Amino acid sequence: MKVVLFCGGEGTRLREFSESIPKPMVPVGFRPIIWHVMKYYAYYGHKDFILALGYKADVIKNFFLNYDETVSNDFVMSHGGKKIELANSDIDEWTITFVDTGARSNIGQRLARLRPHLEGEEMFMANYSDGVTDLYLPDYVEEFQRRDKVASFLAIPPPGSYHTAVVDEAGRVTGTKPISESGTWINGGYFVFKQEIFDYMQPGEELVEKPFLRLIEADELVAHRFRGFWAPMDTFKDKQRLDELHASGAAPWQVWREQNGV
Repeated sequence: MKVVLFCGGEGTRLREFSESIPKPMVPVGFRPIIWHVMKYYAYYGHKDFILALGYKADVIKNFFLNYDETVSNDFVMSHGGKKIELANSDIDEWTITFVDTGARSNIGQRLARLRPHLEGEEMFMANYSDGVTDLYLPDYVEEFQRRDKVASFLAIPPPGSYHTAVVDEAGRVTGTKPISESGTWINGGYFVFKQEIFDYMQPGEELVEKPFLRLIEADELVAHRFRGFWAPMDTFKDKQRLDELHASGAAPWQVWREQNGV
């Protein structure tokens, strides 16, 4: 199944990096966040990617054009560095289509511009390129197929330490609880779509606004509720947390470590 990744974001809350590189290229450990997302999908057998490029698209293109397998794989070097034998490979089996979808386009516009590259696909996956999870993807895809709807997204409890408050008309607070326990669910990305998604979209629209309202009205949008590990990289604090998990050697989203230990 093809995987669309939206890669146009500037990462305005990551100014330490985003003035020189696009948000998907902000590193976690020694690889950019987009690599971690792609590695996750590839582990489950989905290795045909379409990158919807925008801000600083050249940086993403150059990263893959000059990809160095030795950075994240064991290898044997001989003949003074003239011969490199890799123990395994990251992207050898990946197919990556690079599509410039506009520097200022929203997610809906980016997806619409990819339609020619998705012709003939009964269903496909799509995602932001800055959030990671340990979701068992095969179960999610199987559920989507069984429910037979046009679109699905990963629904997660809102992360963070904020609390909700119940406030009456007089301004009295009658209760509080952590927002993660409020019963609220938010969009965590990791979309699965049928080709019919394009029938619910109109030019210029943001994907999760009017198109999703049309899907809801038609009873064609479902959510996969998930309480496992999910983490975004929206702020520098988020990046620090992901770096710490990566450095620990037990980052939950790195499910591929089960395969080869790296």
